[in-house]
Amino acid sequence: MTTTTPDPRAAEPLRLVDLLAAELAAAGVTHLFGVGGANIEDLYDAVHRGGAVRGVVAKHEFSAVTMADGYARSTGRVGVVAATSGGGAMNLVPGLAEAYASRVPVLALVGQPPTGQEGQGAFQDSSGRAGSFDAREVFAPVSRFCARVDDPDSLAELLPRALAAARAAPRGPAVLLLPKDVQQAPVRLPARTPAPAPAPEDSPAAPLDAAAVGAVSDALRGARRVLVIAGEEVAAADARVELGALAGHLGAWVAVTPDAKDVFDNRDPRFAGVAGVMGHANVADCLRRAEVCLLVGTRLPLLARGGLDRALATTRVVSLGPEPPFLPATALGGNLRDALRAVTARLPSRPRARPCPPHAGPVPTALPERAVPAGEGTVPAGRRTVPQARAVAAVEAALPEDAHVFVDAGNTGAAAIHLLPAPRHGRFVVALGMGGMGYTFGAGIGAALATGRRTYVLAGDGAFFMHGMEVHTAVEYDAPVTFVILNNNAHAMCAMREEFLQGGGRADDLFAPADIAAGVAAAFPSLRATGAADAAQLRTALLRANAGSGPALVAVTCDPREIPPFLPFQSFTNSTTHKESSDEQGVVHVG
Repeated sequence: MTTTTPDPRAAEPLRLVDLLAAELAAAGVTHLFGVGGANIEDLYDAVHRGGAVRGVVAKHEFSAVTMADGYARSTGRVGVVAATSGGGAMNLVPGLAEAYASRVPVLALVGQPPTGQEGQGAFQDSSGRAGSFDAREVFAPVSRFCARVDDPDSLAELLPRALAAARAAPRGPAVLLLPKDVQQAPVRLPARTPAPAPAPEDSPAAPLDAAAVGAVSDALRGARRVLVIAGEEVAAADARVELGALAGHLGAWVAVTPDAKDVFDNRDPRFAGVAGVMGHANVADCLRRAEVCLLVGTRLPLLARGGLDRALATTRVVSLGPEPPFLPATALGGNLRDALRAVTARLPSRPRARPCPPHAGPVPTALPERAVPAGEGTVPAGRRTVPQARAVAAVEAALPEDAHVFVDAGNTGAAAIHLLPAPRHGRFVVALGMGGMGYTFGAGIGAALATGRRTYVLAGDGAFFMHGMEVHTAVEYDAPVTFVILNNNAHAMCAMREEFLQGGGRADDLFAPADIAAGVAAAFPSLRATGAADAAQLRTALLRANAGSGPALVAVTCDPREIPPFLPFQSFTNSTTHKESSDEQGVVHVG
């Protein structure tokens, strides 16, 4: 006779944090990112004891949030971050603001002082009592749901509500405030294992508005030439197949927003390029020829519609997505996958679109208004530099097709968005919600740990000096991340603004040279850190990193005077009011 041994946890009194760790695991959470501290240490202890969720200790709470963000964007699951009270809690705010603006599902678990000490001069008191500020008022504007767990019994209600709020449209962060004594309070673990949270595509969705489906379908049916501009919501809703099917039925050209390069094959003949201020002139050409512009999964914010406003004003715009766009349109809201399927079902199939305008090969990556760097150059001090176009081409040559790519802000971001095709089977992520420099270091680590795939982080030296010490976290956890640092020894985008828009004359954002690769190699002897002198060395170092199992860092020196592919600067490249020089390899300088 076989006897069943009862689960001792079913009767053993445990702490609330033990129950919380078990519930997270049951909901499909595999990693918890954060930084420890007195008022969150019990949760880390519970995660360690439970073993089902892996605790990852970051160097800074902002990066811990971006790790949870990268985890969520690469897996489609809720990313979880934990932090202690006081400064640790406040450091979460900018990362949560990015997740809020970019609609990324994140759950923040924030420790608080014991309830008996609130209003009594407790260390890091944020209860709102006795002159302290109220943490709920801080987190509420950057979250979809914010609540305080005042007693152990309330967790059973608040945790499901928080997870549901993070996943429901519009997605975003949820915050639970956890006083230390409540974390330690005894509870009983349920005898049955909680059912995992449903995947977003399995959740019941509200029915689509039939009239809106008809209006959008009629607008598309009557158009001979359609330009689709697809956005990040296509990736969040896992609607790439549905997008491709609709574009095929329409015979449409497909452009993407800067934060959604991976939602449509960048090498497809129908690919029109990237829309907006870091994108391709080809998109504007297509838009001028189109009778209808179809927005799919994007509200078309300013960075995505820069340079297109005049053409948009004379083109009929229709939209599919859970939120209305920032310009007048015939809109169909609701679940994006359902909307794409419903509209596709009403349309006849058309021939495949020809490239727009007709051209051979991929979409041109050079903006015609500027010269794209083509060869190695030198700066006045004699330091050898690698033009961004050459550096990005080396990355493209080494990038695995299933890699994830996380691109930081600034000149490096503009170059990568403009020049680097998205991998065919990986994410291409740009944080345009709040655009925080340094986002990629944590986000890339979170994605790499969640998926086990080689993940590329492309960042400048400014972003590195903000949050680059998360390289230590990658080393500690052996994350398969390759950090590619394009070091122009400047906040070069800011320096360009000073030069072009403020009359020049300042050097606030130009720095003394720093050898990032040598510094990182000295700090972390086990890390493969390489300083590449040219594009060939960069490619070789990247291929060597691909063959390894852990992190690597490669840095190249770029010229801070190189003009990035950024629309506000293009009108100055041929201006007679600015002295310009171009070396024989085609590197554009301003001075």
